[in-house]
This record gives sequence, C-alpha cells and structure tokens, in this order.
Amino acid sequence: MKTAILSVGTEILFGQIVNTNTVYLSQQLNLLGFDVMYHYTVGDNTSRLKEMIEYIFHDCDLILTTGGLGPTQDDLTKETICEAMGDVLVENAEELAYLKSQWKGDREMPSNNIKQAWFPSRATILKNPIGTAPGFALENNGKMVISMPGPPREMTRMFENEVKPLLEKMQDSVIHYRTIRTSGIGESDIEMMVLDLIEQQTDPTIAPYAKDTGTQIRVASKRKTLEEAKAAVDEMVDVLAERMKEYVYSTDDEELVDVVAKKLIDRNLTIASAESCTAGLFASTLAEVPGISQALQRAFVTYSNESKVQELGVKPETLEKYGAVSVQTAEEMATGLYNKSGADICVSVTGIAGPDGGSDEKPVGMVCFGFNYNSAISGGDGSRVVKTIEMRRKDYGRNYNRKFASHRMLLNVNRILDDKELIK
Repeated sequence: MKTAILSVGTEILFGQIVNTNTVYLSQQLNLLGFDVMYHYTVGDNTSRLKEMIEYIFHDCDLILTTGGLGPTQDDLTKETICEAMGDVLVENAEELAYLKSQWKGDREMPSNNIKQAWFPSRATILKNPIGTAPGFALENNGKMVISMPGPPREMTRMFENEVKPLLEKMQDSVIHYRTIRTSGIGESDIEMMVLDLIEQQTDPTIAPYAKDTGTQIRVASKRKTLEEAKAAVDEMVDVLAERMKEYVYSTDDEELVDVVAKKLIDRNLTIASAESCTAGLFASTLAEVPGISQALQRAFVTYSNESKVQELGVKPETLEKYGAVSVQTAEEMATGLYNKSGADICVSVTGIAGPDGGSDEKPVGMVCFGFNYNSAISGGDGSRVVKTIEMRRKDYGRNYNRKFASHRMLLNVNRILDDKELIK
C-alpha cells in the first residue's frame, strides 16, 4: 500500500524540534510491508493541511499524521482531516469521561480540553494511556488517515499498541532487511564491486549509501511471508559479503565499537590506549559497551609533550626532531604504552584536530597512529608487531576530526584482530 507520513506542526518547520517521529514510522512501516513514498511537513494551518491531504491522496492510499491533536486553538489536525474526509465531529462520551479522570483532587479540567473528546463520526478511536490526546483512524472511499499525537513518547506507544495491530490486518506482504557495514572504502568503489548485482536486482534490492564512517549496504526483500523474505536476504548478504570481505566489519548493522569489543572479550584479549588529539574519546567509546572491563586495561590522555615523555617515555629528541604530530612520536607512544601495560594491543594517536595549529607541512586533520601488538592474536609467533599510519584528511571541523580519528583507531584494531592490513 502506497503510504505517506505527514507531520503537522509549525515548530518543526521552524527547526525548533527534531522530527524523530518520521524516522520511527518509516522504519516500522517498511518492516510491515507498507511502501513509504513520501514525507511531508505542514504548519498549523487549516487550509494548507487540507490541501496537503487532498494532494497526497492523488498518489497514496494511506496517510499517517502526527501532531495537532492537543487542546489549543492551533491544534487543528482532527477537524481538518474530518472535513477533508467528508465527515462530521461528534462527542465521544467514553473519551470525555477518560479526559475528566485525568484531573483529580482540586484540579479542574480546562474547558478547552473538551475538544479532545470530539471525533469524526466514522472514526476508530486509538487510545492514548500516557497522554490526553487520543488518536483515530478514518476511512473514506478506500483511502485512510491514521492520526496520532506529536510527542514521540505518546506516538510510539500508540503505534505499538493501537496502530500496528490495525496495519497488520491490512498488510499483504512483509519486508525484511539486513545492513552490511563497511569502512575504508567509498560508496562509488563499493558500487563498482557489486554493480552487476545492482543492475540485475529485482528482489532482493541492494542499496549502498554513505555515512561519515563508511559505506553501508541495505539488502531488502518484500515477500508474502517473513521466512521467504529472510531466506532471500540472507542469500544475497552472503554473496555481497564475500565480494567485499576486505572491507566488511558487520553483516547485521552492528556498530564498529560493538564488533571490536565482542572480539576482545570473546578472545580474552586486553587493550590499552594513549591519546593526544582525541583526548580519551577512543577509550570512552569502548567503555560504552557493557563488559568491556574484561578487555580495556588502561587509557592515558597525553595531550602535552611533557605528558608524552613522563607517562609514555617518548624521547625529547623525537619530539624536537619530528614534532608531537608524527609517526615517530606515535610509535614511541604505543611502545611506551606497551612497556607500561603489557596489554595485547596498544594503540596511540596524535594529531591536529583544529581549528588552529596546522601548517602547510602538517595541516589540520593530519593524524598519526601507532599500534604495538602481540602477533599471536592474528596467528603469528607471539612477537611484538609495531606499525604506524599517517592519515591526512580534509578539515571537517574539530569534533568531526576527533571522532573520525577515534573511529579509525577502532577500525584498525578490528583489522588487526582479523589479520588484515591496516588502512589510512
């Protein structure tokens, strides 16, 4: 069924709130097999809202709206939908009693709340146990509007308890999808690796899309049963993962930090970090994973030259000759960290996060990494391996530079664990 999501609220158009409702509803509708064709947003204006509903119904059979069901004068969604769908509003005694029950003791219900107990005469009322604005579903000539409140907490509860069961009775198919995550390769390169499959696709569909930390590939299938859809997706994911295996770190939409943490914990390995420009971001990201205390042995923030010398044993002459941001300093940071910790994997980072501090020779965005690790973790003889990387990227801003450097540390730790070459 061709579906549109219509968000109502001037505050959305003004950018005063982030519209998370549309993201949630799109995800849920796709899983139920409904084809989400459009996202629309309209302000609290009766004529524009009515025009939008009529416009959407030229191409869609179902509209889900959020917002505009409150008690104030600018909450006009219910009245407008009623008019657009050729119905009239009537008072619902059960909902009025529920509304009045929400005001207890000496509190008296404001008179404007009564409007929340009025609904289109043909509507199916959708309960709202955690708010005062019920939703409703209204059908006319094969077209349906399902209207829900705007606050995300109320909307998601209503969708799960009231709307989803209603939609499940209407669905004639289901959609299943999996997401492959890659890093170290661009979207266009990924597409060329699987272009023949994309050009031949019918079902499952293959959709690469770029994110800051790497390219993701969504594989989706729409079938009569969930079992059929899963089987089709799983088969295609196996084919794609084999082609891109050098760059794949998850075939189940897992965050990289979760992938790395699981490997460290499952293999009983320890890790330690020494961070300059990221200032502990790598370690704190790992620390978000429950159970990481089994693996995260220690972490140093060595921002100043003095701390690099005192805590990690970096030679003053190295800093003098090559500078704090250099592969030589990064190597000595990682080696000094190993001498202190003896962790299986020791990783260091030093760079220029910006916005100041860059030069023609060492621009903002330049980052150097050091890795000192036990070769046994990737099938070696147990000797120490020391590797360094210098990475130069465009300056996308201080916080982005720090986050990207932290992500690249995680990526290369993952590659060490998988016995793959490090990448810049």
